[in-house]
Amino acid sequence: MALIEIKVPSPGESITHVELFHWMVEDGAVVTKGTEIAELESDKATLMLVADESGKISFKASEGEMLEVGAVACTIDTSVVQPMTSAQSGIPSAAETKKDLPVKEKAPAGVAGATAAVSASGELISKEYEKVRLTPLAKKVMEENSLTVDDVISGLRRLKREDVDAILSLGDDKTVSLKKPASRNVSIMRLSSLRRKLSERLVSVKNETAMLTTFNEVDMKPVMDLRKKHQNAFVERHGIKLGMMSFFMKASAIALQEFPNVNAMLDGENLATYDYADIAVAVSTPKGLMVPVVRNVESLGLAEIEKAIAEVAEKARKGKLSIPEMTGGTFTITNGGVFGSMMSTPLINPPQSAILGMHNIIDRPVAVEGQVVIRPMMYVALSYDHRVIDGKDSVNFLKRVKQLLENPADMLFGGPSVEEVLLEI
Repeated sequence: MALIEIKVPSPGESITHVELFHWMVEDGAVVTKGTEIAELESDKATLMLVADESGKISFKASEGEMLEVGAVACTIDTSVVQPMTSAQSGIPSAAETKKDLPVKEKAPAGVAGATAAVSASGELISKEYEKVRLTPLAKKVMEENSLTVDDVISGLRRLKREDVDAILSLGDDKTVSLKKPASRNVSIMRLSSLRRKLSERLVSVKNETAMLTTFNEVDMKPVMDLRKKHQNAFVERHGIKLGMMSFFMKASAIALQEFPNVNAMLDGENLATYDYADIAVAVSTPKGLMVPVVRNVESLGLAEIEKAIAEVAEKARKGKLSIPEMTGGTFTITNGGVFGSMMSTPLINPPQSAILGMHNIIDRPVAVEGQVVIRPMMYVALSYDHRVIDGKDSVNFLKRVKQLLENPADMLFGGPSVEEVLLEI
């Protein structure tokens, strides 16, 4: 027997313990090298435990147990290596699937009432599936692998006894009722250490800061017109779509340099200010709120910002963010507008001193040069720690962000307006 130990990796320098949140395989199962076998959580991040070798796994810790970094979570007996059969996995093998597939014959041309329809790619699709829609990517992959819709649908799974029983239980009435059956079920699940830590931090923000919020509204038409006009060229040049967040991050980075107190934080009895803007972007994930950081936003262009946002947001949703990627931010932006929020008072992300809240864009009547017009408007909010930031600075910061968003070309200069540069005033 050749046993290897799978130990808890270190998520970061300041973390000594993690919680074994969830085993992703059964005790005694045979796993292959590189398989994710367990989900570990610290108070800052989620990480996966991976099998270093193939073999039979034996648990040495249970779900919910706190483990020290370096502790043995499980062992793997590398002498037991055998692939799972289709009977063990419950998934039919390729050979079994192909054997069970019906043999299709091409319908003779010109025969009325033929039981097959020809797709755009020339493949046969049975009448049963002729209304199935295909995405261009799916169609391409199917053509490359000589698959039809029948092959894909038939090969997805086998019908089980439960499926047949479910239909039989409907009786003669196969109609779907709009009335939902009454239920009194209660589900209870254990909070992860990440969620518990997030709860503690949110409460501490309310208790330990002098938090206030100031509001303003932004006419988003200039940004929306700019995106609509140049979106295709932007995608063709940079390979990524131009979103709203990059404009807000760039405008905030410029305003942070003009109002350094908004980009500052308390350090004991000292006040630390920064000449750079490391902006954290709040991302909602199944595990809770993550705030990955984009570094030196003040020196990045919109395309670079979009790519950085896409990268860290994808990592956040997959639970792949490292500790360094979530620490060291000097300012945070959160977008409740993606969920339909009209207005909110976002909570500061400690130890930072301010956070900008974006909201949904709604067409509203507004006065422009004495005329009532319909414009796409967004309410924006700045929550700030009044111990660090004066009301004057907070209001002027938000006004500056508004000005830059309503005049996007001014972001190019990062200071005076285009007119002021032109007139040298």
